[in-house]
Amino acid sequence: MTAATARGSRLAAGGRGRSALLTSLLVFPATLWYVALLVAPLAIVVIFSFGTRAKNGGYAPALTLDNYADLLNRPEPFVNSLVMATAGTVGCLLVGLPLAYYLATRAGSRKNVLLLLLVIPFWTSFLIRTYAWLLIFNPDTGIPGIVKLLTGAEFRVRGTPIAVLVGLVYGYLPLMVFPLYVTLERLDRTLLEASKDLGAGRWATFRQITLPIALPGLVTGSILVFIPMMGEYVIPAILGYGQFYMMGNALVSSFLEARNWPAGSARAVGLIAVMLVTVTFYLWFVNRGRRTRETSVL
Repeated sequence: MTAATARGSRLAAGGRGRSALLTSLLVFPATLWYVALLVAPLAIVVIFSFGTRAKNGGYAPALTLDNYADLLNRPEPFVNSLVMATAGTVGCLLVGLPLAYYLATRAGSRKNVLLLLLVIPFWTSFLIRTYAWLLIFNPDTGIPGIVKLLTGAEFRVRGTPIAVLVGLVYGYLPLMVFPLYVTLERLDRTLLEASKDLGAGRWATFRQITLPIALPGLVTGSILVFIPMMGEYVIPAILGYGQFYMMGNALVSSFLEARNWPAGSARAVGLIAVMLVTVTFYLWFVNRGRRTRETSVL
């Protein structure tokens, strides 16, 4: 009996060893890819951020915090990026949530056609679609021109934060809509009917049923939208006419124009740190709100 038990233990241990080896072999390509294309470049950027600008531009080895001190002395690109990314995320949410809810619950047989119409514009180059907004905001033939013709009022959109915000919301809207659509499509309509039968209003039903179900898609969509908006370069450069300075513009200026790689690396590290802190706080706030709602329901 003891010998059989020992043999069984050895077989179980051997099986676990083979399973661990198989798992390691399957994970190794992804791990190698992750290290080569994410960890190693980040390590290089961090090392460069402590260096100094070489005489003819580029990087010279050193160990200094001057680049980070300069970063703190000129926080405008960080502030602009954080404000604009937050506003763009909120804008995508305000537009995307009703749209995703309609597609998931009310579109019926038109659902596939509407989804296709949502996707078709994004088969075109991102650059071309951004340039198209210059025509829409044209002071003579675009929206400002039409308003001037009808009312006589003149206003400028190009080169303003409003143009940049509109471009961000338009450019990243699908990244918000599709995660919300996937989660809302699983919504059980009988829960809404039960809430209505129990006397709950529309806002209470949305807050206690629809929103908790949509929360995973909301979190995913917000992260997918917020992170690229923080480093956006094309939209501020084109629609903002370079007058609205965000972190993407600051990085291009540091690396390509000033050829100050250490300063650009410090800005990149700061941008990554700001995004990590912001996303962590956002996830904490969302999870805290979810736990609070679950406690109140119980």
